Amino acid sequence: MLEQLGYPGTAAFINEKITRMTSSPDEALLVYEIEGEVQALISLHFIPQIALPGDFARISYFVVDDRFRGQGVGREMLAYGTQLARKRQCNRFEVHSHARRTGAHRFYIREGFEESPKYLIKGLAREEKR
Repeated sequence: MLEQLGYPGTAAFINEKITRMTSSPDEALLVYEIEGEVQALISLHFIPQIALPGDFARISYFVVDDRFRGQGVGREMLAYGTQLARKRQCNRFEVHSHARRTGAHRFYIREGFEESPKYLIKGLAREEKR
């Protein structure tokens, strides 16, 4: 399913990433499975906010298999993620979604997310050595 998000070639490191995520109390990796078939996955991170009383939850990857989109799977996954965030006393839930993912944007807006100001990123692997 990560290939459907545009991330091919994860086989070399995916098991190590899953192990790290599932062993951390500040991470959650959830899958939606019916009869042994994974239909969706979502990865969540719970991050302390130093200036506000509550923490915040961040979605880093969220995908519903192309074959199961539009059937409520994504809504169920997000609702469960929201429950986890509330249980962790988060007061904010955020997601970064690339500009090209217009279908995902419509989904998030329908689910109550609002667009926020700039999101800046610095790619460390590409940074030149000085």
